[in-house]
Amino acid sequence: MSYKRLEIYKIAHESVIDIHKMTITKLPNFEKYEEGSQIRRSSKSIKSNIVEEYGRRLYNNDDIRFLIYSIASSDETIDHLENLIFTSSLRDEYIYKELNKRLAESGRKLNLYINQ
Repeated sequence: MSYKRLEIYKIAHESVIDIHKMTITKLPNFEKYEEGSQIRRSSKSIKSNIVEEYGRRLYNNDDIRFLIYSIASSDETIDHLENLIFTSSLRDEYIYKELNKRLAESGRKLNLYINQ
């Protein structure tokens, strides 16, 4: 089995793509390089830490810390998303709600994955 089959990976992968598109098409130019850059990096970190965890899953609990990093990156991404909507840099409430919902789901599923 590959990490690409994991539901938590699929959610993270979709989030990276949608967040990238959102920052390029929906943000003012100055935000593309400020908060936009931050949210792109934190969303990519969610996915990358899942991949790293999967590669280390055979080593006694070494993998868990990468899932914890992934949860922290998910929380950070939500924070950046909130900054964008509350400062009116992101004016598309639908995109905000969808991304926020998906990121919250990602955090829940990561917690479940840790506790299996």
